[in-house]
Amino acid sequence: MAEGEAEDRTEAATPRRLEKAREEGNVPLSKEAVGFATLLGATLAAMIVLPPLGGELLRVMRGVLAGTHVQDPMLALPEMLRGLLLAAGPVAAGALIAAAVATLVQTGFLLRGEALMPQVSRINPLAALGRLLSLDSLVELGRTLLKLLLLGAALWQAVEVPALQQALHRAPGGLLQELGRQAFRLLASALIVYALLGAADVLWVRFRHAQKLRMSREEMRQEARESDGDPQVKGRQRQIRMQRARRRMLAAVPGASVVITNPTHYAVALAYEPGQAAAPRVVAKGMDSLALRIREVAMQHGVPIVENPPLARALHQLEPDTEVPPEHWQAVAEVISYVYRLQGRVAARDA
Repeated sequence: MAEGEAEDRTEAATPRRLEKAREEGNVPLSKEAVGFATLLGATLAAMIVLPPLGGELLRVMRGVLAGTHVQDPMLALPEMLRGLLLAAGPVAAGALIAAAVATLVQTGFLLRGEALMPQVSRINPLAALGRLLSLDSLVELGRTLLKLLLLGAALWQAVEVPALQQALHRAPGGLLQELGRQAFRLLASALIVYALLGAADVLWVRFRHAQKLRMSREEMRQEARESDGDPQVKGRQRQIRMQRARRRMLAAVPGASVVITNPTHYAVALAYEPGQAAAPRVVAKGMDSLALRIREVAMQHGVPIVENPPLARALHQLEPDTEVPPEHWQAVAEVISYVYRLQGRVAARDA
């Protein structure tokens, strides 16, 4: 990532970006956490399996060593290998299972067969040199040196040299017991160091993963266009829909029974056909400029206009082509009755 591009990527990755990265196998994975799990799995397996198998392994080795003066040692080699495999097999299985579980937990049980396929870019010398000189490689080198330093210091503190020197003068059983105790101390110290390194590495890996997936504002706009459509196109479509709805409403005003106004901010045109509809129906509504246009069309076609601000505001909440709800029937009935009386007087005067 170029320096200029990194400076532009100031926004956190969107859920779609994270999901796409996951589909590509780009998920945070701490190798130190996997290493800790591997060591822990091997240790637990050894603690469970080796005590009951240790006696059998010692018996096999004692028999092989006791018979070296009467038979070729190479003939006893298969028996020794069987004993070693019997002891080492469960330990290796525990380590493999723990490593697999730690990997799957970190990746959210992501399984991708593509990861097993060879990648030509991995054997490109120029690409390899670029990775070697990258910031991540320098950080990895520093982490490795720090891990070796901490692990070496912990192991040095765990070993009890005087106790080992004294154990050399004990019987073989005492020596083995002391060696086992010292090995347990070493494993415990190594597990503590690996646990601390693993926890810190998980935080670092997740932080770096989030940094690498950060997006620029242009990338976020591009993603929004791809997922929701171009905002300009959507705005244009919305404008066209509004214009069509406006034309339909204005075309319905000449057939309205009355237009109720507020008197200038709102205008609602109602149509009512006695005997054919249960209640008057909203055929047009508008605010400000659209309200003015509705009044103009109503005056051009002789549609009565009645000022009733509370009723106009209430009816404006309704959608076009919907009937007036029962709570407004009384007020609307009074307006329509007034219009009918007015139209009757005008008809009588013209006659």
